[in-house]
Amino acid sequence: MLSRTADHLYWMSRYTERAENTARMLDVNYQMSLLPQSEAAIEGAWRAMLEISELTYAYAAEHPRVTAGDVILFMVSDMDNLSSIMRCLQGARENARAVRGSITTELWETINTTWLEAQRMMREGLLSTAPGEFFEWVKFRSHLTRGVHGGTMMRGEVYDFIQLGTFLERADNTARLLDVKFLAAEALQQEQAKPVAEFYYWTAILRSVSAFENYRKVYRDVITPERIAELLILNRNMPRSLAACLQEVVDTLSRVRNTQSAGTQIAALTLLSELHDMRIDEILTKGLHVYLTEFLDRVNQVGGGISKDFLVPLEIAA
Repeated sequence: MLSRTADHLYWMSRYTERAENTARMLDVNYQMSLLPQSEAAIEGAWRAMLEISELTYAYAAEHPRVTAGDVILFMVSDMDNLSSIMRCLQGARENARAVRGSITTELWETINTTWLEAQRMMREGLLSTAPGEFFEWVKFRSHLTRGVHGGTMMRGEVYDFIQLGTFLERADNTARLLDVKFLAAEALQQEQAKPVAEFYYWTAILRSVSAFENYRKVYRDVITPERIAELLILNRNMPRSLAACLQEVVDTLSRVRNTQSAGTQIAALTLLSELHDMRIDEILTKGLHVYLTEFLDRVNQVGGGISKDFLVPLEIAA
């Protein structure tokens, strides 16, 4: 496969997954802001989300204060923000258009319709009247895109590079979501929040990654932060866990490997092996924020290796 074709497929899937995960982060933050807490705690949660998304400086260049409305607009509809939902949906559509001959008609039509419908929703003001409804729609369209991909695409290199982009992006975003919500939980505890508020806080986090029912099946007991971290980091059967995502990345790299990708394969396999061998108490003793920060650095290194080994060189793509 031509490296440019692989590049378009890889980024098509990463942009689709990023739009969904941004919607998930915004949705859980929006729900949390409705719980009884101080204005400082609410602002801190939005500020933490900007920081973990590495968007603090870009946001500050346009907005003097951190408010829920401004952050939502910045992360959904601001086309100057390269990570906004609308910019990601546009990026997915443009990359899909570039490789229309390599993907099925159904997949192209799904991605193209998502972009057109998103523009219509922005014109009609759905984001200001019902942000939760818009976030759910973004998640649904991402599910639909993956379903069409899985149900219509031949199993080959095209399929594999789409899978590779999806699961590398998902691992990155699950780690970011965990990091920002556990940091915000510390502020909630400092305010001596009532048990009911804490229950809804952790429940909302589980629902944001479609893990509430899975948690109940695994633990059948009270919801605790430690078990949430274990489920979303180490559980190989949880689709959005770091271990499950890295397993998919490793398996896909083994299928698309070439003469120069051995180093990237080893880096991904080493990270996966460590996840399989670790216990959640070891991670918590080290510090969840420290561990997730290191994990994000190493996942980004794997992504850089994939770009170097298979895709258009970064400086050319830029």
